[in-house]
Amino acid sequence: MRERHVTRAGERLGLSQSAVSHALQRLRRALGDELFVRGPDGMAPTPRAVELAEPVRRALAEIEGALNQDRFDPAISTASFRLVLNNTAAVVLAAPIAGWIGSRAPALRLHMSPSGTVRVDDLLDRGDVDLAIVGAGRVEGERFAAATLIRDGFAVVARRGHPALAEPLTYERLAGLSHLVVSSTGDDVGFLDAALSRRGLPPRRVAMAAPFLSAAPILAGSDLVAVMAERIARTLATVHPVACRPLPPDPDLPVTRSVLVWARRVERHPGHAWLRRQVVDCARSLAGGPSLDM
Repeated sequence: MRERHVTRAGERLGLSQSAVSHALQRLRRALGDELFVRGPDGMAPTPRAVELAEPVRRALAEIEGALNQDRFDPAISTASFRLVLNNTAAVVLAAPIAGWIGSRAPALRLHMSPSGTVRVDDLLDRGDVDLAIVGAGRVEGERFAAATLIRDGFAVVARRGHPALAEPLTYERLAGLSHLVVSSTGDDVGFLDAALSRRGLPPRRVAMAAPFLSAAPILAGSDLVAVMAERIARTLATVHPVACRPLPPDPDLPVTRSVLVWARRVERHPGHAWLRRQVVDCARSLAGGPSLDM
């Protein structure tokens, strides 16, 4: 189900292709279904296989958790865990998590990659990743659990010495500036246009859109300004020649949340439970106590 390929499944299981093929034939006879049929992208699951996948994963996870109870020792564990991170987590949390885990589990292997536009729920369902830090609402369903790690507001970012930052920001001044839209954070900053409209001001003048990785260099070398999550803005200001200021007060300004998400079927796995606690504790140490949304 994970590999969609007989040979690769065999390599993962330590079995020959022939042994996997024979096992698949026995499953087909026992269940009265083809289970997997050859297609252009490999062995595609039948509806019956898809129906079986989640309960089988849960059952296997329960068995693994039962067999491994009290056997996880972070001081000596060489276990491998995979995390996907949104931009906020990549900028704000990745380095602290790396240091936090490294000091407590020096031999543990942690693989972090960007969440991007991938289907994070599919990755968690297949067991291809163990944990995901994503925007609230991106991964939903009873089969998942979540913990809020970051709550954040928004700030204006511009080059150091930009005249817009020399005085207190107002919405009138924001309406007269040229804006850079950061196209890959997933944050919707359309609320700023609504705040301007409520004050009888025109919408932002968007002069450029660019991906997140190029935003700080563009801002540092131009008179553009950008609105982004405040924690990202403050972090960028420590490593790039940019500065940031909070948006002017407005009762309707939104708050963003980044949440840690995992599949409930692995909740009792001791290594997984330990890692979740460490990520939550690390985030709490940075910003005063995330809540658990179980």
